[in-house]
Amino acid sequence: MRNGSTGRVLADRNARLYLSGVVVCGFGSAGLWLVAGVWVKSLTGSDSLAALTVFAMWAPVLAGPVLGALADRTRRRPLLVRVNLGMAALLPVLLLVDSGGRVWLVFAVLFVYGTAGAVQDAAEAALLPRAVGKELLGDLNGLRMTAGEGMKLIAPLTGAALFARFGAAPVVVLDAVTFALAAGVFALLRVREEEPPERTGGEGASGTWEGARYVWRSAALRPLVLAGAAAMGLAGLNGAVIHAVTDDVLGRPPAFTGVLYAAQGAGSVVGGVLAGPLLRRLGERRFMATGIALFAVAVGGRALPCDVTALVCGGLIGVGLPWVLVGVLTAVQHRTPDAVLGRTAATAQTLLFVPNALALALGAALVAVVDVRVLLPLLAAAGLVPAVALLRRPGGPARP
Repeated sequence: MRNGSTGRVLADRNARLYLSGVVVCGFGSAGLWLVAGVWVKSLTGSDSLAALTVFAMWAPVLAGPVLGALADRTRRRPLLVRVNLGMAALLPVLLLVDSGGRVWLVFAVLFVYGTAGAVQDAAEAALLPRAVGKELLGDLNGLRMTAGEGMKLIAPLTGAALFARFGAAPVVVLDAVTFALAAGVFALLRVREEEPPERTGGEGASGTWEGARYVWRSAALRPLVLAGAAAMGLAGLNGAVIHAVTDDVLGRPPAFTGVLYAAQGAGSVVGGVLAGPLLRRLGERRFMATGIALFAVAVGGRALPCDVTALVCGGLIGVGLPWVLVGVLTAVQHRTPDAVLGRTAATAQTLLFVPNALALALGAALVAVVDVRVLLPLLAAAGLVPAVALLRRPGGPARP
């Protein structure tokens, strides 16, 4: 339905171009994300090495503040074009991988892949306020989430089918083509950018960490980012126990986990569409508190041995978690000066996703010693804490 907030976003030329780039690039990335692990497993027979493919792509998020500085020290649109063209040129290197002895090339390329993704996320976050105007940011960020999650539902199946029939080569070529197309889309954006001021000799590491300092000193951003980090940490724990939910709670075969993931993905698509209008109506704190509370209640509901309840709760988790991410990103874009916006956005993303990755490992250990039907209600109770904290503490302007 093309009206209301969605219609306003789609009526904007730059917004349409940007969303088309998200769809194109997201399709290729989501397809390779799944195939990389399957490919390494088929070459080496090692489950551990297959699992490390995901780590290789996510590890660069730890350097978010450093990588985000690139987005503040050059014009963002040309940077996005260069990053996407660089990945389009690099990915064909994977066509040389034909045995377990060359699997190191997969990890090297995936690490660069993750690094480029961190730079691109920071540059996009910093460019969008200039490209579309701050009044459309909430709706655009929500639709971006919808587009990305939609590709995660479609692309892995396509990638898996191509890999099963033809091997990894067509998946690699497809992803390279999507990066080249995304570079073309970013080149078509109409946005005026001034050259960033030259770095002073003493800026160095101090300038790199300016985004982190800005988040910490901001009475408005700090509680939002901390609450989001807490929620994403709990989301990691929840993700780690999903196989135990399938087995111990529902008594279903392992393949049913895919159905639970699909329900969560469908919820994320819906949550992204609703995000913009609700963010305007509720404000940043109440919007994020609502998303966190919805996530927490749904996590607790997964302890009930009912397939329908599990699917509904999966959908509600998919709705609530995108609101956390959209709320933080939009607040950062609204409240951060352009000169440090890339670093601040990258810092916020690091603070959100590192707890998620660490909690995945912790959850794998917890589920081995704690009954999942006990653990899930505890996670739900813990999730309500940051939601209540956001509602109880008033916001404030960022410090100069």
